Amino acid sequence: MKELKKVPTFKNEREEASFWDKHDVTEYFDMDKAKSVRFPNLKKTTKSISLRLPVDMIEELKVQANAMDVPYQSLIKMFLTNALKTA
Repeated sequence: MKELKKVPTFKNEREEASFWDKHDVTEYFDMDKAKSVRFPNLKKTTKSISLRLPVDMIEELKVQANAMDVPYQSLIKMFLTNALKTA
């Protein structure tokens, strides 16, 4: 069995990220013992963007969103997610 290296102590996340960018995780952890985990409450980081759309398109989105009882911006995100999956 390969001897594993000790993970150093980091001052902050930036230092840790820099370390893992340059080092192989398999030298520090036995990947045969790794388990899949889920983080169901983890929220994705979002970023606001400015997107110019025709007024009639926005109105149609609002009508469809209202019929589905969701905010129109959420409907746009749903449409974009579906488009990315099928692209």
